[in-house]
Amino acid sequence: MTMTDPLGDMITRIRNAQLRGKGKVVTPASKLRGWVLDVLADEGFIRGYAKVDYPNGKSEFEIELKYNEGAPVIQMIERVSTPGRRVYSSVKTMPTVHNGLGISILSTPKGIMSDAAAREKNVGGEVLCRVF
Repeated sequence: MTMTDPLGDMITRIRNAQLRGKGKVVTPASKLRGWVLDVLADEGFIRGYAKVDYPNGKSEFEIELKYNEGAPVIQMIERVSTPGRRVYSSVKTMPTVHNGLGISILSTPKGIMSDAAAREKNVGGEVLCRVF
């Protein structure tokens, strides 16, 4: 079965696991998912992740979710740009998420990065998701 939106699938798995209070969630591995997880780990929204390789050639990411006093650190995570509707933003028009408490993850010509890093490097790009 082909998946039309792999990043949206990973975001939904994270959201569902946190609603259930799970400590870890597993998602199929890909370069894009790994880069987004790097940004989430750097910004402190997840504890970390590890790549698990299987003998049949498949690999998965095991994501460790982060909680603060029993409440999930990620209050909201949503996909912005979808395969049917791409959303782009320049540096000048890039909105802040919850007055700077959250981040937007962008795909830029210089790689996948948070909105703060994109402003620092003065690049815009496709808004992949918002996290708060």
